[in-house]
Amino acid sequence: QVVDEAARLYRQAADQGDACAQRLLAICYSKGQGVPRDDKEAARYFRLAADQSDVNSQFKLGLLRAGGDGVPQYLAESARYFRLSADQGDVNAQLQLGVLLRFDYDGVPRNLAEAARYLRLAADQGDTTAQYFLGLAHLKGLGVPADASEAARLFRLAADHQVPEAQFELGRMLCEGYADVPADKRAGARLVAQAAQRAAETDDEEMRDEALELLRSYADEPEVVAVCCIGCGAHHRRMTKCSKCHTARFCSSECIKRMWPTHRPSCQSWQAEQATDSSSGLFGAGSGELDVPLSMHERI
Repeated sequence: QVVDEAARLYRQAADQGDACAQRLLAICYSKGQGVPRDDKEAARYFRLAADQSDVNSQFKLGLLRAGGDGVPQYLAESARYFRLSADQGDVNAQLQLGVLLRFDYDGVPRNLAEAARYLRLAADQGDTTAQYFLGLAHLKGLGVPADASEAARLFRLAADHQVPEAQFELGRMLCEGYADVPADKRAGARLVAQAAQRAAETDDEEMRDEALELLRSYADEPEVVAVCCIGCGAHHRRMTKCSKCHTARFCSSECIKRMWPTHRPSCQSWQAEQATDSSSGLFGAGSGELDVPLSMHERI
């Protein structure tokens, strides 16, 4: 009854031209609260409020026009309302417009410089998705000068808020090394592993698989396999060292069994190097001890 009464009062004020009431009534229609759900009515009231420069309604109407909810899909009109809202400082509209302008759509031509400008506005307000996309722009020189260090800075901001795509891109940069971004494979591997784990938590299989594929491409790099499990991306402290090469770490017997064909060439190579170093007297007593007394390879 409270919701019904609120919707009734919103309607009274909305029909008298109050933009805030028009927006609130539109939300009621979009969610079916106090009134039957009606996307067309929601769009009508959002438009009434948007045409009075209500910033939130401009953004909402942009979304409706982009998705074709309650109104015909029309990206040019969507971009127009996003721009109206973005120019009033709405961070969500700045992000949506920045992403929209990265591509070439019917009625919305690609404009990378404008895309980067709006992404910068959103990124400066702390939007982590905008930070990620702006990082890509700087990494690839899309609408802004190519600048690897600025790309890494932006990826770091988003990665610190658990954005898996940013964790992946920053991790890849650190694994590969760029101008002004020195290679640090251990730090890079941790970030890529975090991306894989975060993607798994959010059921983003494509991102998870891409991250794990990158980790496995470094299966012959001690700095990588020593800090995370290339089987699943786990990177906790209780992982077990390979009992043969004493270098790679795995989280479980299941991962070592699955990854043994990938790990075997490096494992055998490292064993040979260690045997050579040992015969040359380069290892002191006790250097071959395992962190955990678990001989995992013998179970394969």
